[in-house]
Amino acid sequence: MSFKVEQLEEKNMVKLVIEATAEEFEAGLNTAYNKSKSKINVPGFRKGKAPRKIIEQLYGQEVFFEDAANAIIPDAYAKACIESELDIVSQPKISVTQLEKGKPFVFEAEVAVRPEVELGNYKGVEVSKVDTEATDADVEEEIKKVAEQNSRTITVEDRAVKDGDMTVIDFEGFIDGEAFEGGKGENYPLTIGSHSFIDNFEDQIIGMNIGDEKEINVTFPEDYHAEELKGKPATFKVSVKEIKEKQLPDIDDDFAQDVSDFDTLDEYKADLKKKIAERKEAEAKKQKETEAIEKIVADSKMDIPQAMIDTQVTRMAEDFAQRLQQQGLSLEMYFKYTGLTAEKILDDMKPEAVKRIQNSLVLEAVAKAENIQVSDDEFNAELSKMAEMYKMEVDKIKEFMGESEEKQMRDDIAIQKAVDLIVSSAVEK
Repeated sequence: MSFKVEQLEEKNMVKLVIEATAEEFEAGLNTAYNKSKSKINVPGFRKGKAPRKIIEQLYGQEVFFEDAANAIIPDAYAKACIESELDIVSQPKISVTQLEKGKPFVFEAEVAVRPEVELGNYKGVEVSKVDTEATDADVEEEIKKVAEQNSRTITVEDRAVKDGDMTVIDFEGFIDGEAFEGGKGENYPLTIGSHSFIDNFEDQIIGMNIGDEKEINVTFPEDYHAEELKGKPATFKVSVKEIKEKQLPDIDDDFAQDVSDFDTLDEYKADLKKKIAERKEAEAKKQKETEAIEKIVADSKMDIPQAMIDTQVTRMAEDFAQRLQQQGLSLEMYFKYTGLTAEKILDDMKPEAVKRIQNSLVLEAVAKAENIQVSDDEFNAELSKMAEMYKMEVDKIKEFMGESEEKQMRDDIAIQKAVDLIVSSAVEK
């Protein structure tokens, strides 16, 4: 096998012209024959016993060409990638240019190579100052959320509907005195203030008692999804069948004991304040990191080939499909429920794909510029974190880790060190 590298017109795109010798192609034909012979019917021979020449005479000498090519290409391409020492960052676009018996087998692989980055300023980048103080108001808001989570629902029979109540209603809608399709519901659960109905529908239910019937007047919005209802005034006949409300617990020491490991409300509040401060610090650090990297990207130059973007989009799409599958949803079902298409999803992913590539290239360039190295102690510390996360022994993790996985892990640590350098040197304004 031999190869040569040709630069393409698009920057950071190259073509590998790979040639397998006539002998290697012949070996590929034999491999294809041995793989397929048991599936081919030849009169006068039992399945799998017909000689290759007889099969070629019967079906044409090209009968095994495609399978031979498919047998040769993966290994030949992989070998050319290694020997060329190209930093390839896309899936190859393969095309066969010579496929003839007795001659070398030649194919081409168009690939993107990692772009060079002309780094701008990456130290002392100005970022927005974020307030990380945990206030008493923050604590009260958190307690309110926890109280909501620990509320109980009770049935109300001695008062009228008020904002926030959970009601059950019957309704029927009319336009110009005529009932319209989809405008009727029975035993419909509606939380007042949820704004799940149009206009001021829910507001007009406030004040109604169980058993009350009332006509409610609304106007459908101009951008309503049903064309025949856009902008139309409507009347709904509504009756209230049930009223329920959330009953919140008293915020006292008993509450603190129920929702935490603390004996008093004051201790619980102090712990909440500490945790809120830690969360705000983490959020501020992340915001600082994001803003700094965005500014470095904007100040840097790189030519990203389309093939690299397409490969990143494909990976993102595969991750998306896998997440859907974990939720018990296929792509076909997702398309049906959302009305989206594969083309639309892929197109929407492109800006994020470009952003991820830019961020990655810039951080790699910073790590290179700063000659960031990863010590064995740092690598082993990361291994220990992984072992703890997966409840495994460190030695077991190492057993599953090949050279490529170790290199990727060391590269990831170096990237994180580059991020830490950028964030630590950033200036808050």
